[in-house]
Amino acid sequence: MTTTLVKKDGPAAVAPQPTVGSHVRTYLSRVRGGDIGALPAVLGLVVLCAFFAIQQPTFLTAGNFANLFTQGAAVALIAMGLVFVLLLGEIDLSAGFASGVCAAILANVATVRGYPWYVAVLAAIATGVAIGALLGVLVAKIGIPSFVVTLAGFLAFQGIVLMLMDEGANISIRDDTLVAIANRNLSPAIGWALAAVAVAGYAAVQLLRHRKRSARGLLTDPFAVVLARIGGLALILGLAVYILNLERSRNVLISSLKGVPIVVPIIAVLLVFWTFVLQRTSYGRHVYAVGGNTEAARRAGINVDRIRISVFVICSGMAAIGGIVAASRANSVDPNTGGSNVLLYAVGAAVIGGTSLFGGKGRVLDAVLGGAVVAVIDNGMGLMGYSSGRKFVVTGVVLLLAASVDAISRRRAAATGTR
Repeated sequence: MTTTLVKKDGPAAVAPQPTVGSHVRTYLSRVRGGDIGALPAVLGLVVLCAFFAIQQPTFLTAGNFANLFTQGAAVALIAMGLVFVLLLGEIDLSAGFASGVCAAILANVATVRGYPWYVAVLAAIATGVAIGALLGVLVAKIGIPSFVVTLAGFLAFQGIVLMLMDEGANISIRDDTLVAIANRNLSPAIGWALAAVAVAGYAAVQLLRHRKRSARGLLTDPFAVVLARIGGLALILGLAVYILNLERSRNVLISSLKGVPIVVPIIAVLLVFWTFVLQRTSYGRHVYAVGGNTEAARRAGINVDRIRISVFVICSGMAAIGGIVAASRANSVDPNTGGSNVLLYAVGAAVIGGTSLFGGKGRVLDAVLGGAVVAVIDNGMGLMGYSSGRKFVVTGVVLLLAASVDAISRRRAAATGTR
């Protein structure tokens, strides 16, 4: 297949377009050169699911499938924000307890003060944004290393949570809307409708992009590959919605339990939004530029300090949303909200998904894939009766492997000249 370019003052030029075979060979060449992206996370997810399905048949039930989404939702949301910080080669150790502070604000505003749910949500998110702005200014303007700033935040925010919770109180979440976020499901019809809209939207974007690039004579993916992507997404979403729409209640006479969890479209919308921001806006290009080479970005006219502050704002803002989801799932907020293994799992999710600790490489999708891996490990080992100690060991080993793959791929990319 070829595309003909017509020049105004000369003969037509022919630009060869890649075939499916050449597209596959190019992809394999990139993988050999160290550009592996999220491939290890996807393969790991497949292997883990197969292993747990063989060892524990209940792993594949519709009820457990739904549990995986709600179980990993808060971690995945916090990890989405951490991706922005990691893209700059920075770290935010306070994200876990920042989510706890925001959850405590939510509970106090909604339950203690009695304000409507939307006021409580806005207050929680505004708190997260303020926390991120403070951290970002200390890192970018004062020049304190992000490790030190966020470690101090880790300790301080833990104390703030205790103070907001009266040194150990537990505040219940009673608002039906807030409780529904992580505990209620969409109707089967709405689930199918949203899946259809998602596939149609993705297909429109892919086909329009293919058409525009072809019309301009630019290299583009083979049409068969574009159709395969659309078909693959349709298959995955269709299968997921079908399973989630199965009856999960143990006693249908008392209550019915089926449908896509409400938190799933929330994650999907945020995933699409932040992916668009990173890949289709000048801001996203500036984030990658600063993460790749700070001095070069500065000389190119990019306001590096503004970018550094903004990623901490996004990170803490997403931590606030993660805290809201965690509070909804637990139906309450206590001094441990955002603590324990939340931060470790969130950082692990971003890195396991393929985001580099060295900066300049990563996608928001990495957080979702990594969050899925963490949730599968935690859920599968729980079903098999393993202790928390073994769960931490396995998750730590997986994280170490992911970091090793990242380091090796960067070294190989440097050796082959692809980076």
